[in-house]
Amino acid sequence: MKIEEFSFAGKKAIVRVDFNVPLDENGNVTDDTRIRGALPTLKKILADGGSVIMMSHMGKPKGKVNPKLSLKQIVKNVSEHLGVDVKFAPDCANASEEAAALKPGEALLLENLRFYPEEEGKPVGIDKADPAYDEAKKAMKASQKEFAKKLASYADCYVMDAFGTAHRKHASTAVIDEYFDKDSKMLGYLMEKEVNAVDNVLSNIKRPFTAIMGGSKVSTKIGIIENLLGKVDNLILCGGMTYTFAKAQGGKIGNSICEDDKLDVALDVIKKAKENNVNLVLGKDCIAADNFANDANTKVCPSNDIPEGWEGLDAGPETREEFAKAIKDAKTILWNGPAGVFEFDNFIGGSKAIADAIAEATAKGAFSLIGGGDSVACINKFGMADQVSYISTGGGALLEAIEGKVLPGVAAINE
Repeated sequence: MKIEEFSFAGKKAIVRVDFNVPLDENGNVTDDTRIRGALPTLKKILADGGSVIMMSHMGKPKGKVNPKLSLKQIVKNVSEHLGVDVKFAPDCANASEEAAALKPGEALLLENLRFYPEEEGKPVGIDKADPAYDEAKKAMKASQKEFAKKLASYADCYVMDAFGTAHRKHASTAVIDEYFDKDSKMLGYLMEKEVNAVDNVLSNIKRPFTAIMGGSKVSTKIGIIENLLGKVDNLILCGGMTYTFAKAQGGKIGNSICEDDKLDVALDVIKKAKENNVNLVLGKDCIAADNFANDANTKVCPSNDIPEGWEGLDAGPETREEFAKAIKDAKTILWNGPAGVFEFDNFIGGSKAIADAIAEATAKGAFSLIGGGDSVACINKFGMADQVSYISTGGGALLEAIEGKVLPGVAAINE
């Protein structure tokens, strides 16, 4: 069922949103991107004359109640964005009365789903090596179904609109759907946009296609890198990964971050890039620092010849030019992961150069998809969100989708 074609009049809709937003020490929302992303779906339900029950996780409480991760802290923010006074249910698994009392046009937010281990469906307090683990897992799966059934009982229909958790087979993303028929479950507007954006990048490729993969570790990106090698024309690898590749090729990297057990993987990526005629762009120079701090002493040096006691924290000027060159003429662009320690203002230059080049290419008609928490944070920090084609709300989900994996949260709706 398409959300656009569905009338919520007189119905209660339970919506899986992704309100896992960052909070400051006083519990104030510091980035409301994810809340704003859910508004079209939530407002459609209310405008139709339906009532909405929002459910989400926040952080990793590991099945235990943690006041610092309570969704009660964001009720005011959600209310302001939604334009209605959002009610709050302090126990997501015992909210039948609050849900039943909802009138058309009203909204209810459930407490953090992950306060219950049944949401993630993983046995708690038992090691995988324990002989009793399999039985515990089986029992937890049964409990997970009961938990999902309870959540489903609050509503007449189910909307999945949390792309950031679509890669998880959790109670609220890929089990709850079993309790709704195919005409009463659907993807929300945000999910539809996310799925279409990924499809645009992978199935509707306009060339040249440039992908930028940043971040600190090769290990977390190897699956997507290998998948992209069969699709892209240019692959930029930046951030902390730079130094694993530099060391793999015999370079000196000083105190720079490096995965010594992934040197052979780095060499294999270089080999596969050549075999696939992919232009692999690696950092030639870097901004090195004598300390991991914003006010550290810095100097430009080759990425493969960093003195002892120094570490690469950003892409150098020559590297930035190489990156821009591979981006500016592209027609399809994917960016996941920064080029340096962008949290420090003195080391944002590489990431800013990437963002500027993407904005320029987008202005010339390229389709640009920005995904992953740090890349999104970069774009927002630079105030350039309106200069790219699409910003994805999902980090891990986006990567798995681009890796070619089926997302349980999407498959559940399509079954």
